[in-house]
Order: sequence, then structure tokens, then C-alpha cells
Amino acid sequence: MYSLQFPVSFVKEAKPKARPFLKWAGGKGQLLGQISSYLPADLQEGRCVRYAEPFIGGGAVLFFIMNNFAVRECFIADINQDLILAYRTIRSSVDVLLELLDEMQAHYIRLHPAQQKEYFYATRRLFNHRNPTGEQSLSSGVLLHVARLIFLNRTCFNGLYRVNSSGDFNVPFGSYRNPTICDAANVRAVSRALQNVEIHHGDFSTCRGFVDEQTFVYFDPPYRPLSRTASFTSYAKDPFDDTEQRRLALFYRDLDRAGAKLLLSNSDPQNENPHDTFFENLYEGFSLHKVAAKRAINSNGAKRGEITELLITNY
Repeated sequence: MYSLQFPVSFVKEAKPKARPFLKWAGGKGQLLGQISSYLPADLQEGRCVRYAEPFIGGGAVLFFIMNNFAVRECFIADINQDLILAYRTIRSSVDVLLELLDEMQAHYIRLHPAQQKEYFYATRRLFNHRNPTGEQSLSSGVLLHVARLIFLNRTCFNGLYRVNSSGDFNVPFGSYRNPTICDAANVRAVSRALQNVEIHHGDFSTCRGFVDEQTFVYFDPPYRPLSRTASFTSYAKDPFDDTEQRRLALFYRDLDRAGAKLLLSNSDPQNENPHDTFFENLYEGFSLHKVAAKRAINSNGAKRGEITELLITNY
């Protein structure tokens, strides 16, 4: 038997698989194991060939689905305009974006800590003094805006995206000496993955025309606060309150009638109040599953620990 050996230059390295390019509060990276256990059989057996995620956030579930299942069409959306600009820019203009990020990283790491802090706040002011639109072409101004978003995300405190009532990013400096601002290999992998993905700016109802009986939809809305003091993270200037949670539940039922397979995650209010049946009432008739999770972000370090979250399915 002969063993064939090829020169190293002939061996093609596997291209890296896409993973989230932003650190995102509420990101589902740590819940992928639990979520994968509750995916519909139709997805695993190839009958769901379309995937929709109308609260895309950091995209951990999107990239997991694309890396592991044979979906032919994908639809993502988010109400956060900056986030959607970032996805569109990476899909269409990855080379120029990486050049900007590389320049920012090279400049940043040469600075002393006090200068890094000054550079962060100067960049934050520039980021907030803009008004890009979701339909705007990917001009040099938009490219620089997205580069600043990624820079701020990598250098702000705890990788937290938060805006105030005016829509301005207001997270403080994170004091990371040598953060990875330009992760070129992953950003290119994300760009490849997004080439045939529909990317929309809008609320969760934007996906309605895409969804049919061959679609799997994952909803990851802003979580309902567990207490009055827990709502410290806002991804958009308009709050996602109980009225919005109820509107989402009605939309969930609409897609259920359309024959789609649905999975929704949210907080479990019974972590704080065993008698709170808000979601049991809202999603009566569907399956509610409790899964273990960890508080990734909490202003009180003593309260960071294991809790339960809800996964709600229609199958």
C-alpha cells in the first residue's frame, strides 16, 4: 500500500467558519448547546430549507445554523440601524472595512493608556454625531461609521452595546490594553456567509413575507426585565416593553398558522417571582422549556450566576 504525501503548498487549509463579529449583550453563544437540543426535526432532516432571524443581534444562532444545516435561504433583520449597517458593510465592502480596522488597531495599540482613553471618547463622539440611514449606500462615511462601531464594541466596558433615549451610544471606556479590533479571518468568514442572506432594517414583522411552511424562525427579542432594576441595557432608543412582547406573541401565532417552525427565547420571570405567569399566559398552547443560563452582564457581580431562561416552541 502506498501512502500519498503532498507538499504543504498543495494542502488547502479549511476556511474558518463564521462566528459573531461583535460582542453583544444577550448574545446566544453560551446557550447554543441548549438551543441545539430544541431545534425542530424538520430542520435537522432537511425539510426546513429557509431560516429567518428577525432580532439578529450578534448572530451566534445564525452562524450556527449556517455552519451546520443545509438551509438554502436566510433572512435577518433588526431594529438597530447601526447593527444592520455593519452586516451590510461586511457583506459588500469587507476589504475596505478591514483596512480601516487595521489602521485603527495599529494606532490604538501604540498609545499610552491615558491616550487610549482619550481616543476612545473622541471616537465615541464622532460615532454619535451622525445620522446614517438603513437605505444609504455604503459610502466612505458609512464604512468609517461601521469601523467605529466595531472599534467601540471591542474597547468599551464589557463589550456592551447600549444607547440612551436619544439613540447615542453611551458605554464607557473598557481599559483593555491590547484588544483585537481587526479580526480579519473571522470578518472575512462572516462576509462569505452573508453573501446570499437577505439583510433588512426593521422590526420583527419585517420577516412576514419571507416565512412559509418550509421556514424555521428563531426569535431572540430584548428580554423582559426580571426586576425593575434589571433593564439596564437598551439596544434601540425605543423600549421593548410588555406591549411589544404581547405584539410579538400575536405575530408568533400568525407564523404558527402559516406552518413555520418557531423557537423563541426570553427571560424566565419566575427566577424572581415564582407566581409570575406572564409568558405562560402569553404563549398558552405552545411548549415552554426552561434551560440553564448564566448572567453574562450584571451591574452587581454577586448576582452573576446561573439562572433559567425560557425557550418557547410550536413543535
